Amino acid sequence: MRIEIKKFGTILSSRPAGKEAWLAAKAYIVPDIKEENVEVDFNGVQVLAPSWADEFLTPLQKMFGKKIKYLPCDNPTVKTTLEILDEQHKDH
Repeated sequence: MRIEIKKFGTILSSRPAGKEAWLAAKAYIVPDIKEENVEVDFNGVQVLAPSWADEFLTPLQKMFGKKIKYLPCDNPTVKTTLEILDEQHKDH
């Protein structure tokens, strides 16, 4: 299954918005994901802030672990945010 992050907006910057997006995804998208891999597509996202991503991607990662694949993206805010989250998860 592919989750298109742009469906939650193109400027993703606040923690409350990230949490709201996660709750929506959890209710509508996540139940459809069973044993298949999860592709996270950032195409079309202009800005991805670490606070938004932490509220959305961290619980997604906890739920699906190694089944998640982040599709390649040239957006520097996406790349930097994913690096920040990766570092935070290594510390825990």
